[in-house]
Amino acid sequence: MLAMTLLLCVAMIGAALVAIRTDGLPVSILAAGLLSLLASVVFLVLASPDVAMTEAAIGSGLTTFLFFFVLGRVRSGEREGGEHD
Repeated sequence: MLAMTLLLCVAMIGAALVAIRTDGLPVSILAAGLLSLLASVVFLVLASPDVAMTEAAIGSGLTTFLFFFVLGRVRSGEREGGEHD
């Protein structure tokens, strides 16, 4: 179990580095979602299924969806070229 936890933690560090270092916003959002999903798996391995379920639903699912929704709204506003209040 320790080896699996360490492997997941290394994968989380890799996903965090991708989220921070990449230039594309969609890739950063996906990497952050992957980081949250890996965190939920770590919680599950550490015998905390309630926290794992919450992290998977809110942290990975809802937050990633919200980031992509906002990114789409911002990009559509850039294409319109209008002024915003």
